[in-house]
Amino acid sequence: MGNSSLDFLLNKGIEVIKIFAPEHGFRGNNDAGKELDDDVDNETKLPIISLYGPKKKPSILDLEDIDVLVFDIQDVGVRFYTYLSTLHYAMEACAENNIPLLVMDRPNPHANYIDGPIMQKDCNSFVGLDPVPIVYGMTIGEYAQMLNGEKWLKNGIRSNLKVIPIRNWKRSAGYTINYKPSPNLPDSISVILYPSLCLFEGTVISLGRGTILPFKCYGHPNLINMPYEFTPVSIPGKSKHPKCEGLLCHGENLTNQYNLIKNSKSINLKWLIKAFRSYKGEKPFFNSYFKNLAGTSKLEEEIKAGKSEYQIKKDWQTELANFKKIRQKYLIY
Repeated sequence: MGNSSLDFLLNKGIEVIKIFAPEHGFRGNNDAGKELDDDVDNETKLPIISLYGPKKKPSILDLEDIDVLVFDIQDVGVRFYTYLSTLHYAMEACAENNIPLLVMDRPNPHANYIDGPIMQKDCNSFVGLDPVPIVYGMTIGEYAQMLNGEKWLKNGIRSNLKVIPIRNWKRSAGYTINYKPSPNLPDSISVILYPSLCLFEGTVISLGRGTILPFKCYGHPNLINMPYEFTPVSIPGKSKHPKCEGLLCHGENLTNQYNLIKNSKSINLKWLIKAFRSYKGEKPFFNSYFKNLAGTSKLEEEIKAGKSEYQIKKDWQTELANFKKIRQKYLIY
């Protein structure tokens, strides 16, 4: 639940029993990947149940004393942003325990296009549970309806779901997030570049964590003929011990390509391909995490085989066309 939603409910005299916290914590100030313990919110003194620690799904005990669960989190519209998986497990837990789920819908900055390979079952993880592309073009409320309608929850169970729609918003209007939804997505530029750059998390390449340009640049000490240089450092609460910490990295600053990506409405694979071909280090370029982010082992194979961005994306089109038909059934806006 977002801070503003909690304040609203408390101000209206609604009895809030507890808070469930996804990755980055309830107030969004914890580093990516940092497991969270149960806690108490300093401002409201409400207990916080972590859904990004030993467990990712609310338990029977967590839900036994509540009448309804409210889900209100600003998603960024990208499959590997883990709030989607938190929604999946919250819906599943509510369905299994006969608890109604209320989703407060929010605009998606990537709601007006679809791109990327479809998640394959053998690549499932918490950065991708469902058979959707990297950019799926739906609000969180629309996505929740799809989880129910396509019976993607465990054993095909359906949640008692109510979506509160966004007032006076159209998909064609787009959306700009004017605050940081998580510590390393500080502004709208990083959010727009995120679908393209997060794939670097599955490689040896730094994507700027531990610098002033997280998700706005990429680089590595063993990239050659690159125009931009940066040195990642540890930043508590934001990037503790980032990749390539303390090493001078050579790469590209992509802030001047923000409008290109925004207007093209597509994932850019050229940077990933360029980095792979320019890398001269001893360690393998890709790691085992890459297939979880990509949603398929095929993307790594195609890049290694020397395929171009055009050739790779051409292979996605049949599955994307099928997904668009599924998606269409659940659109609200």
